[in-house]
Order: sequence, then C-alpha cells, then structure tokens
Amino acid sequence: MADGLLRVVVVDGVLIPDPRRRLPGRGAWLHLASECLDRAERRSAFPRALRVPGPLDPAPVRAHIRAVCTNGARETPESDTSGSKVDPS
Repeated sequence: MADGLLRVVVVDGVLIPDPRRRLPGRGAWLHLASECLDRAERRSAFPRALRVPGPLDPAPVRAHIRAVCTNGARETPESDTSGSKVDPS
C-alpha cells in the first residue's frame, strides 16, 4: 500500500518527513513528488489529515523530497539492501 509514499508527521507546527515510518503520532502519506506536496498545501490537506489547527511549515518535507529526487533513490524501508527484516536502531 505505502510503496512510493512518504509518511509525514507534525512536530511543533512543522511537517517532518518520516521515511523510516517510526515517528510517533498521527501520520499523513504523500507521494515523493513536489507537485503532490504543492497540491496538498493548496487544499489544506495536512492540517485536516493530521488533525491539527492552523497552517503547517512544509519546508523539511520539501527539502527531503528535493534530496530524494536529486539522488534518484527513494528512502523507504523497502529500499534496505541488507536483506534483514530487523530494525538496527
């Protein structure tokens, strides 16, 4: 279901990318494309999905998407090449 999607959470009014899908709290899912982030911002989707009031700062998510798209690699748990199903942290 979540292949190719980035989980984001809100911390102190800022959207934080959660590529490992481990941060606590309610999360929202987003395609790894700046167009999808732009559309979600225009529609005020994040405050509704995350059930928080007011506007949210998407700068960290935008930077993460830019970095992932620039590198050409997607940071999802499925991209781990070690073959291990155990989280090393």
